[in-house]
Amino acid sequence: MTASLNELLKQTSRSFYLTLRVLPRAVRPQIGLAYLLARTTDTIADTEILPLQQRLNALAKLRSRIFGQKNEPLNFGELAQQQGLPAERTLLERIEDSLALLHTLSPEDLALVRKVIDTITGGQEMDLMRFGKSALTPKQPTSVIALRTDAELDDYTYRVAGCVGEFWTKMCRAHLFPDAKLDDAQLLADGVRFGKGLQLVNILRDLPRDLQQGRCYIPMERLARVGLKPEDLLRPETEGKFRPVYDELLAQAEAHLAAGWKYTNTIPSNQWRVRLACAWPILIGVRTIELLRTGNPLDPANRIKISRAEVRGILWRSAIRVPFSGAFRNLWRH
Repeated sequence: MTASLNELLKQTSRSFYLTLRVLPRAVRPQIGLAYLLARTTDTIADTEILPLQQRLNALAKLRSRIFGQKNEPLNFGELAQQQGLPAERTLLERIEDSLALLHTLSPEDLALVRKVIDTITGGQEMDLMRFGKSALTPKQPTSVIALRTDAELDDYTYRVAGCVGEFWTKMCRAHLFPDAKLDDAQLLADGVRFGKGLQLVNILRDLPRDLQQGRCYIPMERLARVGLKPEDLLRPETEGKFRPVYDELLAQAEAHLAAGWKYTNTIPSNQWRVRLACAWPILIGVRTIELLRTGNPLDPANRIKISRAEVRGILWRSAIRVPFSGAFRNLWRH
């Protein structure tokens, strides 16, 4: 990966950049490129100022280029001009540089990158079709579209994050510990749950903001059991009725992250870099869950964010314990 694109990664996501930097060099370019492409598709999908069909068309064109089905250069200049963050503008303006890096991958790595991006973009397209016309307007102040079932929520968390755990596992297994005697089926299953858990934490943390945009990832079947409709969640005073549903989903997220923690400690102990790269988002996610258990989850003013000091503490404690498997394992809940 070129120095300039590496810098773009740093600007686009400081938290993921930390994870990427600690990874062994054998997998850093492939995982970094997959992240760049996924972040690009996410930026396109989230450009709400543009019509739904224009965003879907842009995603389709990018997917065609990633799969080598077309060679026509992409021009996302109009999309880039709509971005508020300079890094996201640059991401769109330099899409051809990112796509060029696909040609540096081995056929096996290229297939893994293509598969994970295909799954992610499929989830983004489903999200756009489901929520694309749900933004609140002055004439329709209580319009909220929600997922219908737990199965839809599980499918969504797999498509946008669980599949990343699958990709990560296969890439690291192939390049870093191909001969380790592991239960691959269980490792993959735990890797998928790892990703799902992180995404579910994001959903629960961002619930008020999503509701203000007319999106609700809390399944209607869960809300109906406590006598609520999606629009009711726009009123913070309904928190009492909603809290049991929210707590159930927090417990589900924590269980997924527990599977991710088992996954982290299954990785061979000599792969300490990979262990750290997995541990950091899990431990940050667990701390976020602790904070989400307090306060009103429907109050837009109740923004949950871990302080930089806490993040530094997590990084420091995990780094000094990673050489000692028992002490490292005990980081969970400590």
